[in-house]
Amino acid sequence: MSATTGIGTLTVRPLDPLKDAELLHSWVTHPKAAYWMMQDAKLQDVEREYMRIAAHEHHHAYLGLHEGRPAFLMETYDPRYVELVGLYDPEPGDVGMHFLVAPTDRPIHGFTKAVITAVMDELFADPRTRRVVVEPDVGNKAVHALNEAVGFVAEREIDKPEKRALLSFCTREQFLAARGVAV
Repeated sequence: MSATTGIGTLTVRPLDPLKDAELLHSWVTHPKAAYWMMQDAKLQDVEREYMRIAAHEHHHAYLGLHEGRPAFLMETYDPRYVELVGLYDPEPGDVGMHFLVAPTDRPIHGFTKAVITAVMDELFADPRTRRVVVEPDVGNKAVHALNEAVGFVAEREIDKPEKRALLSFCTREQFLAARGVAV
Protein backbone atom coordinates (compact mmCIF):
# COMPACT_ATOMS: atom_id res chain seq x y z
CA MET A 1 0.00 0.00 0.00
CA SER A 2 1.08 3.52 -0.72
CA ALA A 3 -1.44 6.30 -0.36
CA THR A 4 -0.75 9.99 -0.70
CA THR A 5 -3.21 11.87 1.48
CA GLY A 6 -3.66 15.42 2.70
CA ILE A 7 -1.34 14.55 5.58
CA GLY A 8 1.40 12.96 3.46
CA THR A 9 2.28 9.50 2.19
CA LEU A 10 1.15 6.40 4.08
CA THR A 11 2.65 2.99 3.31
CA VAL A 12 2.60 -0.42 4.97
CA ARG A 13 5.10 -3.22 5.16
CA PRO A 14 4.89 -6.64 6.79
CA LEU A 15 5.62 -6.42 10.50
CA ASP A 16 8.87 -8.01 11.67
CA PRO A 17 7.90 -9.43 15.09
CA LEU A 18 11.43 -9.33 16.48
CA LYS A 19 12.78 -6.19 14.84
CA ASP A 20 9.61 -4.17 15.50
CA ALA A 21 8.77 -5.54 18.96
CA GLU A 22 10.40 -2.76 20.97
CA LEU A 23 8.60 -0.07 18.99
CA LEU A 24 5.28 -1.94 19.21
CA HIS A 25 5.78 -2.46 22.94
CA SER A 26 6.00 1.32 23.42
CA TRP A 27 2.77 1.75 21.46
CA VAL A 28 0.60 -1.01 22.93
CA THR A 29 1.51 -0.21 26.54
CA HIS A 30 0.87 3.52 26.15
CA PRO A 31 -2.21 4.82 28.06
CA LYS A 32 -3.84 5.90 24.76
CA ALA A 33 -3.79 2.23 23.65
CA ALA A 34 -5.91 0.99 26.57
CA TYR A 35 -8.41 -0.68 24.21
CA TRP A 36 -5.55 -2.72 22.69
CA MET A 37 -5.56 -4.58 26.05
CA MET A 38 -1.77 -4.94 26.35
CA GLN A 39 -1.13 -2.25 28.98
CA ASP A 40 0.86 -4.59 31.25
CA ALA A 41 2.63 -6.50 28.48
CA LYS A 42 6.36 -7.08 28.73
CA LEU A 43 8.57 -6.82 25.64
CA GLN A 44 8.66 -10.63 25.44
CA ASP A 45 4.83 -10.73 25.52
CA VAL A 46 4.69 -8.42 22.51
CA GLU A 47 7.32 -10.49 20.66
CA ARG A 48 5.41 -13.68 21.44
CA GLU A 49 2.04 -12.25 20.33
CA TYR A 50 3.37 -10.96 17.01
CA MET A 51 5.38 -14.14 16.38
CA ARG A 52 2.09 -16.01 16.87
CA ILE A 53 0.36 -13.72 14.38
CA ALA A 54 3.26 -14.05 11.89
CA ALA A 55 2.96 -17.84 12.05
CA HIS A 56 -0.83 -17.81 11.66
CA GLU A 57 -2.20 -18.58 8.21
CA HIS A 58 -5.27 -16.37 8.72
CA HIS A 59 -3.93 -13.39 10.71
CA HIS A 60 -1.41 -10.80 9.46
CA ALA A 61 0.25 -7.73 10.94
CA TYR A 62 1.71 -4.74 9.12
CA LEU A 63 3.65 -1.71 10.23
CA GLY A 64 2.24 1.52 8.81
CA LEU A 65 4.59 4.33 7.89
CA HIS A 66 3.91 8.05 7.53
CA GLU A 67 6.50 9.67 5.28
CA GLY A 68 8.67 6.59 5.86
CA ARG A 69 8.47 6.69 9.68
CA PRO A 70 6.56 4.11 11.78
CA ALA A 71 3.15 5.58 12.67
CA PHE A 72 0.51 2.85 12.89
CA LEU A 73 -0.17 -0.84 13.18
CA MET A 74 -2.58 -2.68 10.89
CA GLU A 75 -3.84 -6.23 11.37
CA THR A 76 -6.03 -8.25 9.06
CA TYR A 77 -7.66 -11.57 9.79
CA ASP A 78 -10.08 -14.09 8.36
CA PRO A 79 -13.06 -14.04 10.76
CA ARG A 80 -13.89 -17.64 9.86
CA TYR A 81 -10.74 -18.72 11.76
CA VAL A 82 -9.71 -15.82 14.04
CA GLU A 83 -11.37 -13.47 16.54
CA LEU A 84 -15.02 -14.04 15.62
CA VAL A 85 -15.36 -17.82 15.30
CA GLY A 86 -18.85 -18.78 16.42
CA LEU A 87 -19.91 -15.19 17.11
CA TYR A 88 -21.53 -14.41 13.74
CA ASP A 89 -22.03 -16.09 10.37
CA PRO A 90 -19.21 -14.93 8.09
CA GLU A 91 -19.96 -14.27 4.45
CA PRO A 92 -17.60 -14.92 1.54
CA GLY A 93 -15.25 -11.97 1.20
CA ASP A 94 -15.36 -10.90 4.87
CA VAL A 95 -12.04 -9.55 6.18
CA GLY A 96 -11.44 -8.57 9.80
CA MET A 97 -9.34 -5.54 10.63
CA HIS A 98 -7.66 -3.90 13.62
CA PHE A 99 -5.57 -0.74 13.56
CA LEU A 100 -3.67 1.29 16.13
CA VAL A 101 -2.23 4.74 15.61
CA ALA A 102 1.06 5.33 17.42
CA PRO A 103 1.02 7.75 20.33
CA THR A 104 2.59 11.09 19.55
CA ASP A 105 3.42 14.38 21.23
CA ARG A 106 2.69 16.21 17.97
CA PRO A 107 -0.71 15.10 16.65
CA ILE A 108 -1.65 15.93 13.07
CA HIS A 109 -5.26 17.00 12.55
CA GLY A 110 -7.08 14.34 10.50
CA PHE A 111 -4.30 11.78 10.84
CA THR A 112 -6.35 8.92 12.33
CA LYS A 113 -9.09 9.31 9.72
CA ALA A 114 -6.46 9.33 6.97
CA VAL A 115 -4.98 6.13 8.43
CA ILE A 116 -8.29 4.23 8.62
CA THR A 117 -9.17 5.42 5.12
CA ALA A 118 -5.81 4.18 3.78
CA VAL A 119 -6.28 0.86 5.62
CA MET A 120 -9.73 0.44 4.09
CA ASP A 121 -8.36 1.35 0.63
CA GLU A 122 -5.74 -1.36 1.09
CA LEU A 123 -8.31 -3.96 2.14
CA PHE A 124 -10.67 -3.15 -0.73
CA ALA A 125 -7.78 -3.15 -3.23
CA ASP A 126 -8.16 -6.92 -3.06
CA PRO A 127 -11.15 -7.71 -5.30
CA ARG A 128 -11.99 -10.71 -3.07
CA THR A 129 -12.77 -8.38 -0.16
CA ARG A 130 -16.50 -7.74 -0.09
CA ARG A 131 -16.93 -6.54 3.48
CA VAL A 132 -14.66 -5.41 6.32
CA VAL A 133 -15.56 -6.57 9.83
CA VAL A 134 -14.55 -4.88 13.08
CA GLU A 135 -15.27 -5.66 16.72
CA PRO A 136 -14.12 -2.73 18.88
CA ASP A 137 -14.89 -2.49 22.57
CA VAL A 138 -18.40 -1.09 23.14
CA GLY A 139 -16.87 1.66 25.29
CA ASN A 140 -14.53 2.94 22.57
CA LYS A 141 -16.80 5.76 21.39
CA ALA A 142 -14.00 7.52 19.47
CA VAL A 143 -13.40 4.51 17.22
CA HIS A 144 -17.15 3.97 16.75
CA ALA A 145 -17.42 7.50 15.35
CA LEU A 146 -14.36 6.97 13.17
CA ASN A 147 -15.70 3.66 11.87
CA GLU A 148 -19.04 5.29 11.06
CA ALA A 149 -17.25 8.11 9.22
CA VAL A 150 -15.71 5.60 6.77
CA GLY A 151 -18.94 3.67 6.22
CA PHE A 152 -19.20 1.05 8.97
CA VAL A 153 -22.66 0.14 10.21
CA ALA A 154 -22.97 -1.33 13.69
CA GLU A 155 -24.94 -4.57 13.73
CA ARG A 156 -25.02 -5.67 17.37
CA GLU A 157 -23.07 -6.12 20.56
CA ILE A 158 -21.31 -9.45 21.07
CA ASP A 159 -19.48 -11.04 23.96
CA LYS A 160 -15.89 -11.96 23.19
CA PRO A 161 -13.74 -13.67 25.81
CA GLU A 162 -11.83 -10.45 26.51
CA LYS A 163 -14.51 -7.77 26.00
CA ARG A 164 -18.02 -6.75 25.07
CA ALA A 165 -17.67 -5.68 21.44
CA LEU A 166 -19.66 -3.80 18.83
CA LEU A 167 -19.78 -5.97 15.71
CA SER A 168 -19.78 -3.66 12.68
CA PHE A 169 -19.52 -4.11 8.93
CA CYS A 170 -18.54 -1.98 5.96
CA THR A 171 -19.11 -3.04 2.37
CA ARG A 172 -17.10 -1.63 -0.51
CA GLU A 173 -20.20 0.37 -1.55
CA GLN A 174 -20.66 1.82 1.96
CA PHE A 175 -16.99 2.80 2.09
CA LEU A 176 -17.12 4.51 -1.31
CA ALA A 177 -20.36 6.29 -0.40
CA ALA A 178 -18.80 7.55 2.86
CA ARG A 179 -15.94 8.98 0.78
CA GLY A 180 -18.38 10.69 -1.57
CA VAL A 181 -17.52 8.42 -4.50
CA ALA A 182 -20.46 7.58 -6.75
CA VAL A 183 -21.22 3.87 -6.62
